[in-house]
Amino acid sequence: MTSPAARAAQAPLDALTITGIEQIPLVVPLGREYKGSYYSMTHRVTVLTRIHTSEGLIGTAYAADEENTVFDIMKVVEHEIAPRLIGQNALAIERCWELAYPVTFDQLRDRRIGLVALAGVDTAIWDLFGQVVGRPLYEVWGGYRNRLPVNIIGGYYGPVDEIRGEVEEWLEMGFRGCKFKIGSKPVDEDAARVRMCRETVGDDFVITIDANQGYTLPSALALCDRVRELDIRWFEEPCRWANDARDMREVRARGGIPVCAGQSEYSPEGCRDLMDAGAIDVCNFDSSWAGGPTNWRRNAAVAHVYSVELAHHEEPHVAAHLLASQPKGTYLEVFHPDRDPIWWQLVLNRPEVTDGEMELPSAPGLGWEYDTDFIEKYRADR
Repeated sequence: MTSPAARAAQAPLDALTITGIEQIPLVVPLGREYKGSYYSMTHRVTVLTRIHTSEGLIGTAYAADEENTVFDIMKVVEHEIAPRLIGQNALAIERCWELAYPVTFDQLRDRRIGLVALAGVDTAIWDLFGQVVGRPLYEVWGGYRNRLPVNIIGGYYGPVDEIRGEVEEWLEMGFRGCKFKIGSKPVDEDAARVRMCRETVGDDFVITIDANQGYTLPSALALCDRVRELDIRWFEEPCRWANDARDMREVRARGGIPVCAGQSEYSPEGCRDLMDAGAIDVCNFDSSWAGGPTNWRRNAAVAHVYSVELAHHEEPHVAAHLLASQPKGTYLEVFHPDRDPIWWQLVLNRPEVTDGEMELPSAPGLGWEYDTDFIEKYRADR
């Protein structure tokens, strides 16, 4: 029997016709509640998307992170995106993206739903493209490096002694950097938590802090005054959403700590406005929330022009390839295994973190292998 990779090598580049789009919702309960500034998480959810083609190749990816929208996202793919893309050439990536993009136009529906639906499909199509050319996507997209420093996301609200134990565990796991959650407690309390983190990890450890838009401008500046000496790599989403571009510009100018944002934007145009306003040093636009790698790469080009560094909000399975492809790419983000069982259990060939870094897979496309038993255990469409 001819393998899919061999069939891809034999197939002419105009023969990869999309024949179907399969979706599997995954809902995984977490062992505890994870509290950030003004939100909490009790489940890790996603939609696994498979693009089937006439040549037998299958592109696979996952996107989505909110339990209350997962089935709405699937409906958009089934009823709006699939009819537009079935019969199209999967290698005409820009055409497929433009054909699907109108699902984001309905102003009476949460725009993020259409963008996440598009993201899952776009990422799976790119996985197909990598399989056809026989190269991992980080090489297809630029190939700047094949290793990335990795920051673990943590510091969720809870007893200080428990958080200290969590931070100590990060060191044991091989991490050399973190993103630490703040934003809803009084400034002095949050600053004390960040100081505890620095004292626990020592000087040779990257710390970014993330308020998830939790502070007013005065509070964000006050926090900067209290943690500036702790060598904070960046302050992520420091200010509340309504006036965030102007407020972040002030934090950047007066706070003495670089500012990161972009994950809450819907488009490269929105990120461009942040850059044009002088509001950010680092842009963490999220491909899985905002239309997929096609859109993220457009934003990367804009960031290069503005000399803004690049990050990616979560989702390491695609973020690793995107960040490694770019000269301005910074740190890959991962959650603790208890917070993200999808990355740590669904992905069978997930690379180990060694001395704070991860080497990307060399297999074509995204290059990930998925655990079918995990899929069957947590699929939510039965």
